[in-house]
Amino acid sequence: MDLNKQTKRSPGRRGLLRGATVACCAMALSAAGATAASASAPTARTAPTVNYVALGDSYASGPGIPTQVDATCARSDQNYPSLLAAARNWQVTDVSCSGATTTALAGPQGTQPPQLDALGTDTDVVTLTIGGNDLGFSNNLATCAGLTSKDPTGSPCQTFFTSDGTDRLAQRVDDIAPRIAAALDAVRERAPHAKVLMVGYPDLFPDDGVGCTSSAVPLAAGDFAYLRDTEKKLNAMIADQASAHGAGYVDTYTPTVGHDMCKPAGERWIEPLAATAPAAPAHPNAQGQQAMAAAVEQALRCGAYRR
Repeated sequence: MDLNKQTKRSPGRRGLLRGATVACCAMALSAAGATAASASAPTARTAPTVNYVALGDSYASGPGIPTQVDATCARSDQNYPSLLAAARNWQVTDVSCSGATTTALAGPQGTQPPQLDALGTDTDVVTLTIGGNDLGFSNNLATCAGLTSKDPTGSPCQTFFTSDGTDRLAQRVDDIAPRIAAALDAVRERAPHAKVLMVGYPDLFPDDGVGCTSSAVPLAAGDFAYLRDTEKKLNAMIADQASAHGAGYVDTYTPTVGHDMCKPAGERWIEPLAATAPAAPAHPNAQGQQAMAAAVEQALRCGAYRR
């Protein structure tokens, strides 16, 4: 894929990375101005190698996006870790794997070794996208899609998950929090000197709650807001755990608002449940991965986390 060939409505990877950092450029220049002004012959030194390890699930691995370089984990060489490493000239060890849960970090995932095995005392940067599979989000979407035909204008999915008087998906989010905490502690134990960034999930559904029930998105009109709120709860919990355990949090939701699965091809960065671009259903396509890379780049440039 030629990254320089983009539609007018979709800036290229370099444009996304530049654009994502504009808002914090003044702050970054202010903080680094004195150092930059006094630096002497920076090109005379060889920049040290930055060892970057990417952990996580399919939102990190980029299933279906060309080119797939690991069939077992459905990992693309155009996923956000690869794009970030290329933009920063980092040495990357990418062990992100589709289907990963917090359990898979510390234990084997099929024939794959534990993701945490990739970490070491020489690891400088870690990104981690995890929690969606613990919530069972793909299965939840399948359940919701199956209920849609019974009440396409109502909210059968929300009714199903709240039928006992409690929101079972919201409760699952709360139940996952200790697992995220344990995962972050395990990362810190294995990579004590690393900058650790929890990377959240992008905007899957219209942020205004107005849906697009169709054969490509077979979700009932009244369930889009409920599913949106569930994703927001998941992201908020992940952000809270990151803060509590000395990690940074990368918000990929806000910069992807307006590019959800309901938008037309060319505008959407998340594929619908019947994907039309090379990507997994309800997952970021190539443009979505570019946007996620840009969000991580912005967090790094703006000092969202400092070791």
